[in-house]
Amino acid sequence: MILLLNKPYGVLCQFTDADGRPTLADYIHTPDVYAAGRLDFDSEGLVVLTDEGRAQHALSGAPKTYWVQLDREIDTAALQQLRRGLALKDGMTQPAEADTMAAPAVWPRDPPVRFRKNVPTSWIRLTITEGRNRQVRRMTAAVGFPTLRLIRVSAGPYRLGSLQPGESRFHSSQASPRSGRASTGGRR
Repeated sequence: MILLLNKPYGVLCQFTDADGRPTLADYIHTPDVYAAGRLDFDSEGLVVLTDEGRAQHALSGAPKTYWVQLDREIDTAALQQLRRGLALKDGMTQPAEADTMAAPAVWPRDPPVRFRKNVPTSWIRLTITEGRNRQVRRMTAAVGFPTLRLIRVSAGPYRLGSLQPGESRFHSSQASPRSGRASTGGRR
């Protein structure tokens, strides 16, 4: 079974939290599914959940695409560095696909991304095949353009599509009577 979720900003990509922060359990009520790859608390977008170990393993090296809002207008040199791969503290990254894009038509974030009247932002579409901790944020910071907002739009063959924050659906090849916005409450 494959379940797709648009994880909202400020939600932990796990089902429990001793500190009472929002978790996947606030949105997903299907038993025995687990996130195949995580998104940080302050990242948004596609999380693939499954009860199949093979699917989890297959997604580990699959391409993942992000829409990334950056502090300032990114330049060609920085894009080239992202495309070639760059040295982070935990080693070289694999080459990435990186291109500028127009600001996407997405939901407003709560809280909003900081606004600075005299400092523009830019958006890139970044595709990576690794999944290191906070990798996209570390990559954009390393080339001098810190990430302000990060939205995962695809992972392997799975796409965010029209899912709004907090909404989930079973992957189209999966038959299930439950999809759409999950109700509030516990997971198990």
